[in-house]
Amino acid sequence: MKMKGWSSCFAVFAVAVFALVVAAPGQCAPPKKWDRSADVVVVGAGGAGLAAAVSAAEKKVSVIVLEKMPNIGGNTIISGGGFNTADPERQKRQGIEDSFEHHFQQTLAAGDFRADPEKVRILTHQSLDALHWLESYGMKFNDNVTQIYGALYPRTHNAVESKGLGYIKTLKAAADKLGVQIFTEMKVEEIVRENPLEGRVLGVRVTDKVGKTVYVQAKKAVVLASGGFGANKDMRALHDPRMRDLTTTNGPQATGEVLVQAMDVGAYPVGMDHIQCNPGAPPGRTLRVLLHMDTSRYILVNKGGKRFVAEDERRDVIREAILNLPEKFGFSVVDDVGYNFHDDIARKTVLKGVETGDAFTADTLEELAKKMGVPPDVFVETIKKYNEFVDAQNDADFGKKKHNLKKIEKAPFWSCFSGMSVHHTMGGLNINTKTQVLDRSGNVIPALYAAGEVTGGIHGANRVGGNAIVDIMVFGRIAGANAAQ
Repeated sequence: MKMKGWSSCFAVFAVAVFALVVAAPGQCAPPKKWDRSADVVVVGAGGAGLAAAVSAAEKKVSVIVLEKMPNIGGNTIISGGGFNTADPERQKRQGIEDSFEHHFQQTLAAGDFRADPEKVRILTHQSLDALHWLESYGMKFNDNVTQIYGALYPRTHNAVESKGLGYIKTLKAAADKLGVQIFTEMKVEEIVRENPLEGRVLGVRVTDKVGKTVYVQAKKAVVLASGGFGANKDMRALHDPRMRDLTTTNGPQATGEVLVQAMDVGAYPVGMDHIQCNPGAPPGRTLRVLLHMDTSRYILVNKGGKRFVAEDERRDVIREAILNLPEKFGFSVVDDVGYNFHDDIARKTVLKGVETGDAFTADTLEELAKKMGVPPDVFVETIKKYNEFVDAQNDADFGKKKHNLKKIEKAPFWSCFSGMSVHHTMGGLNINTKTQVLDRSGNVIPALYAAGEVTGGIHGANRVGGNAIVDIMVFGRIAGANAAQ
């Protein structure tokens, strides 16, 4: 009798658990009829999504791209646009020694060896191919490479067109030519899998701009390229509470719900507490002004007018240095040469910042200091000392590298607030080297691929500046090509 009662209780419990499982959010049952259909369905029309779509379409399959925002581009279109790769042709002209292996080793070390070495090797060793692939579609890059903020080495290729606009325009033109269908204001609500937590992925359930439910079938595969969660305060605070009240450099689309939907069908995330910050608007201010993109042309000073960190350090090191200041912000300072390094869009933002009080300019260092609210005598002495370090080719205070030591001496002088803004979420879905999404046991979820910031394990604890565009292009191409098979 006792055993019988236990068995009955267990049976009731099992039924209840089963009912919860089949009714859980994200366990979307296949529809009786699909409203749209394509061989490959790509979620997200940023750089990773468009790279995947073009790569898939090159294989002569039909492709649909679904974008929840009214416009395409994602974070790529508002990014700095730097693209890291060893490049024998461009670097040799500048006397720079480099290699894919050097890029690989630097990237692994910069992420504290928390990234998957196999994926890092793919990222770095296929980077030049990805650059040439973009160039084959008409993308233009400047002849000289630089070292942008957080890049660690002069291998950054800067697009001729401002920010990330050139990537999106190039890939959109290629997608149009190859017959890719792009639908905006189509928000993915659920991923459709054959059975709860098993079977292949069949497509997605979407809500269109008028609130109508649309089921989109993927005959071959779904590629998730929806970006990270940098604009989701609650989600980022869940993994690092310090991140809740910071501003963000991300667009409003970066809310991470597709990442959660993938988890609902069995995907497993990695590295979710690895959240990167970049100089941006401090809390209480809204305009992000950029004067830090060339590490050789700017310095950081605190409210006391003194430097406090090497400006070419890793991004996480600079993040901690700024967040540890009492005010939690410093100032980026350049001379007119440094100001003119920045592209048209960045310079226009600086001029706007001068009007709003987020940036400052003056013909003398003393006048600039007064506008910034820092002690003029200390600030002038800081610049003088720094320029002496440049002459000596030795930053005795913080160890900034020799090739990044250039004087601040040509008027007018410029500065802006540099707080910390959430910039990149390195954590996301675990994928293999084919970009197939993996479950908690490390098994492939059939017909589900992912690329870009929705994935994790590629950058480790810290992302090298200029590696994000490489990431989305290299792995976007792989995801699209494999999804099309």
